[in-house]
Amino acid sequence: MIEQRLSQERGLGDHGWLHSRHTFSFAGYRDPEQVGFSDLLVINDDRVAASRGFGAHPHNNMEIISYVLEGELAHKDSMGTGSAIVPGDVQLMSAGSGVTHSEFNNSQSEGVHFLQIWIVPSEKDTPPGYQQMSVPESEKRGQLRLIVSPQGEGNALSVRQDVRIYAGLFDGDEQQTFTLDENRYAYIHVARGEVTVNGVTFKAGDGARVRNERELSFSAGKEAEVLLFDLRPVEVNRPTR
Repeated sequence: MIEQRLSQERGLGDHGWLHSRHTFSFAGYRDPEQVGFSDLLVINDDRVAASRGFGAHPHNNMEIISYVLEGELAHKDSMGTGSAIVPGDVQLMSAGSGVTHSEFNNSQSEGVHFLQIWIVPSEKDTPPGYQQMSVPESEKRGQLRLIVSPQGEGNALSVRQDVRIYAGLFDGDEQQTFTLDENRYAYIHVARGEVTVNGVTFKAGDGARVRNERELSFSAGKEAEVLLFDLRPVEVNRPTR
């Protein structure tokens, strides 16, 4: 079953310098029917104005992933990490027992557009950590490339949960059928463009919970960039954050 949720149904946070769409309950957006899915807690579609950003703030016991679509995001944290994240890069910060970080748009003229993703870890109070890698477009073109996995399998970033995240680019005749292991859930998020999955059309910002499906066929892309989350088959009721 593919339970689609359209882009315009997401929560909205508009703070002038920050325009954010919330797939799941976050900050001032509360929806008891949209409180994550399996271990996936947050997908925020953020647009940050030039010379603005998120000042230093703390996190703990969360796996936080940044996926940049446009512009450049500057990262600093209490572990001493300083980096720039650009399109094609994937960043994963394991907050663990506690970390303070900031994310900022250093451009004086251009905005930055990125996805902020939170995964609930399988362990608490582990040592914090930072990872980042660049994935060439050729490795995502017409296919789903593993970018986050347990223990970093498949040349991916290592996440502290039984979650696998794939990124793909689909246009024209490019297509792929992805096979899920038995009794796994999935979540589809279309970051931009348009694509068809099992006959269902998805546009930028659309997503879907997937249950009881073994194959997902991606086709008919129109400059589409897609994230696919392969998740544990658990239903979790959490308090909204």
